[in-house]
Amino acid sequence: MSEQKNFWYNTRTGQVEEGPQSLGTDRIGPFATRDEAARALEIVAARAKQWNDEDAADAQD
Repeated sequence: MSEQKNFWYNTRTGQVEEGPQSLGTDRIGPFATRDEAARALEIVAARAKQWNDEDAADAQD
């Protein structure tokens, strides 16, 4: 059985890490691929916008 690799984005260094290598306060993840981890800030911003839009829609109901 092969081990699933996870990737993390280090917010302090701006680097992608394979496996959790730094403090939890300095990283975002896990992500399934290195590419996803490299786009972590973009992904987080898109998710936050989606949640804000959903909250705004719920508030109008």
